[in-house]
Amino acid sequence: MRFFLILPLAISLLSQLHGQNYHETLESIANENQLIGMSVVVMCNGENRDSFHYGLADINREIAVDDKTYYRIASISKTVTATGLMKLYENGHFSLEENINNYLDFNVANPNYPNDSITFGMLLSHTSGLIDGSGYSNFLSASYNESPPPNISELLSPGGSYYTSDMWLNTPPGSYFSYSNINFGLIATLIEQISNRRFDRFVRDSILIPLEISGSFNIDDLTDINRVAVLYRNGEPQADHYQGTPPEPFDSASYTPGTNGLIFAPQGGLRITTEELMRFMSMHAHEGIWENKQILQPATIALMHKPAWTNNGTNGNNYYNLFNQWGLGMQITTNTPNGDIVMPETTMIGHPGEAYGLISDMYFEKEKQFGIIFLTNGYYSGGYEFGDSTAFYVPEEQVFSAAADYHFANCDTITNGISSLNRNHNAPFYISHHTQTVHFNKTYPLGTIFIYNLTGNLIFTDQVSRKDYTLPDFPDGIYILRWATNTNQYTQKFVKTH
Repeated sequence: MRFFLILPLAISLLSQLHGQNYHETLESIANENQLIGMSVVVMCNGENRDSFHYGLADINREIAVDDKTYYRIASISKTVTATGLMKLYENGHFSLEENINNYLDFNVANPNYPNDSITFGMLLSHTSGLIDGSGYSNFLSASYNESPPPNISELLSPGGSYYTSDMWLNTPPGSYFSYSNINFGLIATLIEQISNRRFDRFVRDSILIPLEISGSFNIDDLTDINRVAVLYRNGEPQADHYQGTPPEPFDSASYTPGTNGLIFAPQGGLRITTEELMRFMSMHAHEGIWENKQILQPATIALMHKPAWTNNGTNGNNYYNLFNQWGLGMQITTNTPNGDIVMPETTMIGHPGEAYGLISDMYFEKEKQFGIIFLTNGYYSGGYEFGDSTAFYVPEEQVFSAAADYHFANCDTITNGISSLNRNHNAPFYISHHTQTVHFNKTYPLGTIFIYNLTGNLIFTDQVSRKDYTLPDFPDGIYILRWATNTNQYTQKFVKTH
């Protein structure tokens, strides 16, 4: 959830930063906003274009933020939870229009519209009519602290110990958007009921491990507790303040899967590194594929990214003008003035998050396979204020602008309409922008590489027959690589960076 603090209006940093390089600009943004730790990853053509890490993951122990730091990424977690549910969907376990009560052992219904079905699609698009009413916070605390945890029916069923009538809007299910966490607690419970597995284990095995992600919804899975970033407000620890001592292991014997998926915080509790989160983002940007592995089918990805709700001014709470279009578990930006602008005139898909002083963002667009991840674990004093021209906070707005200025324009699509990470599997090679290596998909006969600058001048040529070929060192910029044999040739544009 987002809580806005009214502070003196900040002057935009970017107008003051002319002449700085990109990392100097990011460091100035972090310093100006008194951020404790910060990570920014930029994806181009589906691969890591740039990573920046700043500040401290733990103030008391002076542990620096780096690419191995686990952040609790708040509501970006919902995109992973949604992806897990959609894995079950594409395997034929349910339809999006189906009543969720077909899969629960208690009844979920809006008391104002008791005969109207609540569907899977409604939960994913925040149009179910469920909201985080006054009973939600106490139920969440009990879920985390009691053994065994209470059944989620105690929150959602009339007469339940935590039930309150304000858990429901007085609107027909499917007709009104209202962002809420309880939708995803119910989704996690449904995942358990359908898969007959604990939520954390199902998501780990079906989504995280195939993406080679070591992060988890269960902190017991993390191999080094010292890598977990402490979350701060005003320099004071708010969460994940473990100080080298892991929490008590989860008592699996006391929990029955399918009774309360909220115990794993599907709405906001995934701990993951920025590099790992980029793999998940890249998979979504590239039609469900990562490193030649099909995690979700393209049709499933298309459903998640297709608008399921669009704000018309009366059909939803657009949350300070931030949410104006939603897919299935994913926000879709509309470039609404003073609203959801990440990259001007560019549709981005993703999710923001906020909890315990942390703010988080993951957004991408498909044409250039461009994306940005921004995470901070809190601030020394003051808080976050509204941005000057969007509904995002000032540091978010500034980081987005910096990424746009330094990276987006140079993240070009490839000649012949093929992006280097679109990885047309009929093409002979793709280029890893991060390692500057040409990876041939098969063993090809001896060929010749030609590299040209954008004015058409040949700057390098070499014969190559091995599968992986590392490019030589030459100035950063945009180049064209042509590979040719006696019978075949293929051309691709790429960006050379250090």
